[in-house]
Amino acid sequence: MEGGEPLNTLRIAYKEIKHGVRDWGTMLFMLAFPLALILILGLTLTNAFESGVDLAPVKVLVQDSSSNVELSKAFRSFSDGMERAGVQTELAAEGVDGRTEVELNRYADYIELRDDGILLYASSRSGIESNIVQGLLSSFTDRHNLAAVVAQSAPERLNKVFTDLPEQSYIREVAVNSERTPTSLDYYAVAMTAMIGLWSALPASGLIRSEISRGTAQRLAIAPVSRGEILTGKLLGSFVINTLCVLLLILVSKYGFGAYWGERAGEVLLILLSEITMAISLGLACGYVMKGAASQGIVLVILQVASLAGGAFFPVSEGGGLLGWLVNWSPMHWTHQALTAVINGNTNSGVWGAIGLNLGLAVLFLGSSIIILRQREGI
Repeated sequence: MEGGEPLNTLRIAYKEIKHGVRDWGTMLFMLAFPLALILILGLTLTNAFESGVDLAPVKVLVQDSSSNVELSKAFRSFSDGMERAGVQTELAAEGVDGRTEVELNRYADYIELRDDGILLYASSRSGIESNIVQGLLSSFTDRHNLAAVVAQSAPERLNKVFTDLPEQSYIREVAVNSERTPTSLDYYAVAMTAMIGLWSALPASGLIRSEISRGTAQRLAIAPVSRGEILTGKLLGSFVINTLCVLLLILVSKYGFGAYWGERAGEVLLILLSEITMAISLGLACGYVMKGAASQGIVLVILQVASLAGGAFFPVSEGGGLLGWLVNWSPMHWTHQALTAVINGNTNSGVWGAIGLNLGLAVLFLGSSIIILRQREGI
């Protein structure tokens, strides 16, 4: 009957979806387990994802040994600006050795104004603070040098070079990597969702065996439907079930837990859908290659290793040796990397690479399953 093939496929897919929804054990694992992990890991490991550095007020000792009145006046005005930026300047008392004070870690830096220039003595134990002072002092010396040039060419404009510094922040935080830094809750929401997408392979490895255990394999074999229709319908049903699980994870983590999922929902979904497609194809291939319960055992080991290497439970960086090899070849790793770039960096630099790898592997696994299916009787 014309149009029968799509109808048969949809019926089988619908039947697979019903069985999936009724399988409370699998649904609990695919939803409750990752949501619990998002909450537990996201709340307990908050400090591990903090990237900010809180600085105490920077204390600087100043010694004015210069006979240049204009320089001293300009530096006092500049010191007021540094005070507003969180850098506290203090004039050295008579007989105090500034270098010794810095070595004793009483001050972050020692500045000495002299007739032949400005001396900065920085502490090696206060690297960040010293860099801040050095940057501010560099700005001052540039302005002072400009004043010297103006004094020679246009003395009437000299008073405009050194003016009182305005009320503003002189320290502006700029990240070398402009990507948004995810919180622990953000990280685990994305990681757990990517992991569950990958774990779609586990129920997929039992797609054919489930028909045998339910005693419906023989009926399907003699039914007026082709093996291609059966396989397509079961794959479609599994895809719908796993996609719904992933979508529910995204919605609950976003609106229930407040996790950040970025502004590019379409690309996020494409990455996850490609991962689900690859995972289902992997599970199906393992189910055909390895008969019995062994297939699920092998798939379980593969998924656990891939999840750990992909950063499901803690961030993993690429390195050398076996760990580096596992990280680079983990489907979850490149999926997670692409999701992180889209969500936090607002860039699609790794999107199409991840989608291409996932779909390429899906074609490979699915092709292997079709070849095996053609060489055996029944499904």
